[in-house]
Amino acid sequence: MRKTVIASALIAASIVLPTMANAADAAPTPEHTFTSNVTLASEYIYRGIGQTNRKPAVQGGVDYAHSSGVYLGAWGSNVSWLSDGSSTVSNSLEMDFYGGFKNAVGDFGYDVGLLQYFYPGSGYGNNPNTLEGYIGGSYSILSLKYSHAFSDLFGWTDSKGSGYLDLSATYELTPGLNLVGHVGRQKVKGDNSGASYTDYKLGVTKDFSGTVVGLSYITTNASQNYYTNAFGKDLGKDRIQLTLTRTF
Repeated sequence: MRKTVIASALIAASIVLPTMANAADAAPTPEHTFTSNVTLASEYIYRGIGQTNRKPAVQGGVDYAHSSGVYLGAWGSNVSWLSDGSSTVSNSLEMDFYGGFKNAVGDFGYDVGLLQYFYPGSGYGNNPNTLEGYIGGSYSILSLKYSHAFSDLFGWTDSKGSGYLDLSATYELTPGLNLVGHVGRQKVKGDNSGASYTDYKLGVTKDFSGTVVGLSYITTNASQNYYTNAFGKDLGKDRIQLTLTRTF
């Protein structure tokens, strides 16, 4: 009888203990999450257009996320596109401030928010600081996002209401190794509608224990008349970009 009781107790323990261990392993999502990141890039390229005159960039940001889906963040990078070839402009930095809400319904994720681009400096013609609102969705390997300018877009005169549509896909080839594809359409309103263009990107990323290395081919059909800088460089021309990103 004693052996039967002991055996029953051992069987019960073998069932309950793994269940308890699994419950302990499934830690609850923290209410507040803070992360930061730093990137070294062979060139800062945004929406297919070079921002640093084909020179390297150092970038970094901080992010806060609440378990409800609310988030805030700030990001910065060196830039030169405003001051290249212009002795009257003093600017070497882009600062972005953003906030929004993202969540998921089943397998469909959604994201809405505001993004303020800020270029501290002086000597500008039309103000390059830009406020955009965005809405995006994701499903499986695909994501689609639309950004709408509530101000003039990056200094283009009378370009309020311009928009950018971004379709991207990320496919995991092997654990930690991803194939990334992207096509985007930048629509510039107003007298500078000729500055509208489509950009394309194809690349791979590899995660080395939290350090992500990216290698991409980027090209656009942007008009040279609008995107050739004072040094004669076509900022929308095809090129290769290498990035190294660490998240903390």
